[in-house]
Amino acid sequence: MSLAHFEDITARAARVTLDPAETRRYGRHLTLPEFGIEGQKRLKAARVLMVGAGGLGSPVGLYLAAAGIGTLGLVEFDQVEESNLQRQVLFGQSDLGRPKIEAAIERLRDVNPLISLEAHDTRFDAGNAMELVESYDLVVDGSDNFPTRYLVNDACVLAGKPNVWGAISRFEGQVAIFWGRHGACYRCLFAEPPPPGLVPSCAEGGVLGVLPGIVGSVQANEAIKLIAGIGEPLIGRLLIFDALKMRFRELRLEKSAECPVCGPRATIREPVEISMEACEVEPAAAAAPIDAVIDVGRPPFEIDVEQLATWIEDGVDLRIVDVRELHERAICSIDGSALMPMRQVSERLVELDRQALTVVYCHHGPRSSHVVTYLRQQGFERATNLGGGIDAWSLRIDPAVVRY
Repeated sequence: MSLAHFEDITARAARVTLDPAETRRYGRHLTLPEFGIEGQKRLKAARVLMVGAGGLGSPVGLYLAAAGIGTLGLVEFDQVEESNLQRQVLFGQSDLGRPKIEAAIERLRDVNPLISLEAHDTRFDAGNAMELVESYDLVVDGSDNFPTRYLVNDACVLAGKPNVWGAISRFEGQVAIFWGRHGACYRCLFAEPPPPGLVPSCAEGGVLGVLPGIVGSVQANEAIKLIAGIGEPLIGRLLIFDALKMRFRELRLEKSAECPVCGPRATIREPVEISMEACEVEPAAAAAPIDAVIDVGRPPFEIDVEQLATWIEDGVDLRIVDVRELHERAICSIDGSALMPMRQVSERLVELDRQALTVVYCHHGPRSSHVVTYLRQQGFERATNLGGGIDAWSLRIDPAVVRY
């Protein structure tokens, strides 16, 4: 990789020096002939933006901070939850309930007090995307939902910046460098997001805890290589890792002439928010009266957990259907519910009463929302979705129901 790709870093690196403390800390880098003092000075001169400080952002942040990236920016708005600790190694038990950005900055400052850390306590959205991306040399995308991934990609293409992208699901991870100026971008591979609910989130589908550590470390490796100008970066290549088979494979990526953001006939001129269900589905804002749920003729056919609790307390005649998988139900369930995994619903319609008020739930809401849409199409006019799923039920109604 030619150093000319980062003229600004090259110019800044020529003006920086390594003090004795930095020389001691980064000694193992300095003794690498391919890296040396010049490579370390380039890291010190670089500005890197991390989008997300979760499963992928944890190893990315730890290794980039330890490596000596001069300025590391973090975009994060969430809080630390117990379910994060299985894979988000930036955080510990004492961080539960804290803003992730606060806990992450504190941890990274302890990892390396010699670097500059910039906290962006906000959601990455169309309103701030360009300002954030243009302030850094490259972006490492550790987001966990499609709207953010497309926003990061589009902003990077429009700003001419490389996007070190990673994604994880269950036992598989993927890494690539999308850089519209020098190869394919994310939209060259996936022009449009998948239909809502087609791809399960980490909460819905699960993820092996060590997987984001492996994938995030590869992302950090690629970011360091790009900045130092060494090796062969993953531009035009998609690296796929299968944790169960312990196998890496690679796919070539071609720049698409029809790409709507980096192609010759591009139609996307500014970041545009994509509205779709992602990893998290917000619960309904307010309890809907029972008549509104039964009689309404248009979506959304959804109630919140408070409304369901009220119906149960009032003795309303209803059926509660759990469309999660058997292994999920073994962890927890809502009392009185019947299990009917989503993939079995079409075959088991005979078990449901078309006249009954039927409340359908899953973990967070996406699967049950699609089941309700299907049931309504099949004539179950009183089917309704439980917004927020069993996770919201545990948080706001019955803490005895274990969260996962």
